[in-house]
Amino acid sequence: MTAGQAPDPEAPLTELTFTVAGRIARPVAEVYEAVADPEQLARYFTTGGAIGRLETGAQVTWDFADHPGAFPVDVVEASAPRRIVLRWDGEATVDESDTTTATIEFAPLDGDERTLVSITESSWRPTVEGAQNAFGNCMGWTGMIAALKAWLEYGVVLREGFYA
Repeated sequence: MTAGQAPDPEAPLTELTFTVAGRIARPVAEVYEAVADPEQLARYFTTGGAIGRLETGAQVTWDFADHPGAFPVDVVEASAPRRIVLRWDGEATVDESDTTTATIEFAPLDGDERTLVSITESSWRPTVEGAQNAFGNCMGWTGMIAALKAWLEYGVVLREGFYA
């Protein structure tokens, strides 16, 4: 299959993947920085803290106050201000190393007055357990984009008290 080509509906399902997206009324460099900078990320998303800047080759740590247990995140690629690729441990994955991959893309809109943030995560087995894990992460990334928008546009922290 080539880029832009629809998948064959008759082909067997071998992997679960999803993409979520949202628009933020800020320039692409500002939105990228709000994700890459651990201090900003911890204000609206990783409410238990974030250690390490998202830079190619780095291993950072994310923690969520409402879901305790810090975990490592490997930064596969960080190409400011357009793309960040992350990998971390998963369950029911197709990868032998039991990891999933999330790609965050930032596209300028309206003369760079707004940014389209798209997050694609993949690597789950097409099983009940794989679907449950994919759906959970899909909810998490959707919440992250909403929290990023609320933080950058209005200074509001959406996660506080939302999950716990």
